[in-house]
Amino acid sequence: MNVGVNERPSLHLTSITVSCPAPRALADFYARLLGATLTASEPPLPDEPPEAGWAQLAAGALTVNFEYERHWTPPVWPAEQGRQTATQHFDIHVHDLDAATQWAVECGARVASVQPQEDVRVLFDPAGHPFCLFT
Repeated sequence: MNVGVNERPSLHLTSITVSCPAPRALADFYARLLGATLTASEPPLPDEPPEAGWAQLAAGALTVNFEYERHWTPPVWPAEQGRQTATQHFDIHVHDLDAATQWAVECGARVASVQPQEDVRVLFDPAGHPFCLFT
C-alpha cells in the first residue's frame, strides 16, 4: 500500500516494554500496585539467571511487557551528568495521594528524596525506575 504525502497510516500504541533485571518480580509488583492482571509469565532461558524471564500485564488499554536486561543499571533521578538517566516513566492518576503513596510503599516502592510538586509523588519501583503518582 502506498501512502500519499499528507496521509498518515493507521498506527495504534498498544504496549510498552520495560527492561529490568527481574521481569517476573517487577510485573508482580506492578500487578499488585495497580490491581492489574498478569497475562503472561515465562521462565528464564537456559543461559539466564533464575530472576530472568519475561512477563506481561494488562493495565487498562495498555499492555506492559517486562523483559530481562542482563546489563541492567538503575536510572538516577533527578538526572546527574554522566549517570544512567530515566528515559521514560509511568504517570499514575490517584484520588488520594497519601493513601496511594502508602500503598505503593507497602507494595515495594520507595519514595524519592526529591519531590518537585505538591500534587505529585515521585517513587521508585523495585528495579529503580521512577514513577509518579498524581492527583
